[in-house]
Amino acid sequence: MSWGTELWDQFDSLDKHTQWGIDFLERYAKFVKERIEIEQNYAKQLRNLVKKYCPKRSTKDEEPRFTSCIAFFNILNELNDYAGQREVVAEEMAHRVYGELMRYAHDLKTERKMHLQEGRKAQQYLDMCWKQMDNSKKKFERECREAEKAQQSYERLDNDTNATKADVEKAKQQLNLRTHMADENKNEYAAQLQNFNGEQHKHFYIVIPQIYKQLQEMDERRTIKLSECYRGFADSERKVIPIISKCLEGMILAAKSVDERRDSQMVVDSFKSGFEPPGDFPFEDYSQHIYRTISDGTISASKQESGKVDAKTTVGKAKGKLWLFGKKPKPQSPPLTPTSLFTSSTPNGSQFLTFSIEPVHYCMNEIKTGKPRIPSFRSLKRGWSVKMGPALEDFSHLPPEQRRKKLQQRIDELNRELQKESDQKEALNKMKDVYEKNPQMGDPGSLQPKLAETMNNIDRLRMEIHKNEAWLSEVEGKTGGRGDRRHSSDINHLVTQGRESPEGSYTDDANQEVRGPPQQHGHHSEFDDEFEDDDPLPAIGHCKAIYPFDGHNEGTLAMKEGEVLYIIEEDKGDGWTRARRQNGEEGYVPTSYIDVTLEKNSKGAVTYI
Repeated sequence: MSWGTELWDQFDSLDKHTQWGIDFLERYAKFVKERIEIEQNYAKQLRNLVKKYCPKRSTKDEEPRFTSCIAFFNILNELNDYAGQREVVAEEMAHRVYGELMRYAHDLKTERKMHLQEGRKAQQYLDMCWKQMDNSKKKFERECREAEKAQQSYERLDNDTNATKADVEKAKQQLNLRTHMADENKNEYAAQLQNFNGEQHKHFYIVIPQIYKQLQEMDERRTIKLSECYRGFADSERKVIPIISKCLEGMILAAKSVDERRDSQMVVDSFKSGFEPPGDFPFEDYSQHIYRTISDGTISASKQESGKVDAKTTVGKAKGKLWLFGKKPKPQSPPLTPTSLFTSSTPNGSQFLTFSIEPVHYCMNEIKTGKPRIPSFRSLKRGWSVKMGPALEDFSHLPPEQRRKKLQQRIDELNRELQKESDQKEALNKMKDVYEKNPQMGDPGSLQPKLAETMNNIDRLRMEIHKNEAWLSEVEGKTGGRGDRRHSSDINHLVTQGRESPEGSYTDDANQEVRGPPQQHGHHSEFDDEFEDDDPLPAIGHCKAIYPFDGHNEGTLAMKEGEVLYIIEEDKGDGWTRARRQNGEEGYVPTSYIDVTLEKNSKGAVTYI
């Protein structure tokens, strides 16, 4: 099947068909271009989406730790890779399909134009041959008619008796001329006819079939190119399917990596304070010093018999208890001695208890002053200011458990830095040995400044590690012995010493609990917590400041490195020691910042370094 033999007379139809083929090719190229734009915009929007929800981490503390967060960020990374594969699809389509289509469409237009021009030229040449043949034919026909007229004129004169001989000869000569000219035109017409028939045969059986064959091949190549582009269009998508499948598998693996138990444990590790929960409230019997008399109300003094208070029972029940509002109950008055309370007898033999006026007055004062105070707004405000204070180098503002973790992290980082400096020192020593053995390679003295700097860095890091390890040992020691210290007995108090905030008020926030010094103990009025006991406490030892302390928070005492202070109240397990200067200024200082020396005669003295 060939266009040249089957469509020899459909030149205009083939012209329109080939033009439609090129238009269709360009239309498909436009479709591919729009698909490329869609892929590019899709990839761009995906990348913007990933960028929007991917956190900007600047410090290690902000890095995601929970498995659900890590899984989400892994999904974002996989989605970013997926967006990259969409960009690869767009680039592949643009290079392999769209660009190839546009180049081929341009080549097709040029080739089609050339073949159509050849067909038009062949048709024009055939038309020219036909015109020449037609002209010779018309001329031959005209000459034949003129010869017939000349013959008729000669025959008429020859039969006319009245015609002269000269007229007959003239007519005969005219007939011969016309006959000769008709014969010549006949020969010319025959030659032109033979030439036209030959050119027409050549046109329809050689030239036109060849041109149409080339047009047919061009159109078939266009169809093949479209098929290849269709395949390339699909291959561009299929090539990235394995990588996209890996991205999707990565998302599934990220979803499977979510561990709710691990996340819960991370919450515990992040916020665990290391403190024990508060214990039960002990019963405080304020009526044990007050008794109704059976007599007529006479009050007498007696120092022989008294209603003794079972201090051991009270202390035993109250030991180790924590208070809801954090206020330790005020130290109760000493139990009445046998001289202050006695038993009296009535005439009928019944006994009754009587008090002297002085003990009753003292008990009434105890009732007024022994009521535990609820923290005032002033103390809460002071506690908040302490909580918001600046972070300390030894992390003493944090709960024990969090402080231990921070110190351990810092020690690990310092050890890594120390290892780097040690490796650098070893490398410098090796280089120095090489320079000493081969002076032409370098001057060994040029490495001395760098070695000295490295040694200084190593010494500094070792000191920092030693200091942080000391703090870590302190935290671990306090965490292990907190219960023993918290339940130690105190002869000056008949109730427990609960966990306190910087102002003596208990708080549920474990971070706030150790950020300030404990409040001083003393008798307070129930109407105002501003009035406190001004009697100075005796010194139980002295201390020397190892590190400077600014003492910005209320209730703390600023000190300089090497300064010597008096110890008036030792550390109760909360990390603070109450100290006093020689000028009488008192306040709390961090126990880890001082070297404490207690007097030998101070009962129950324990040093926490």
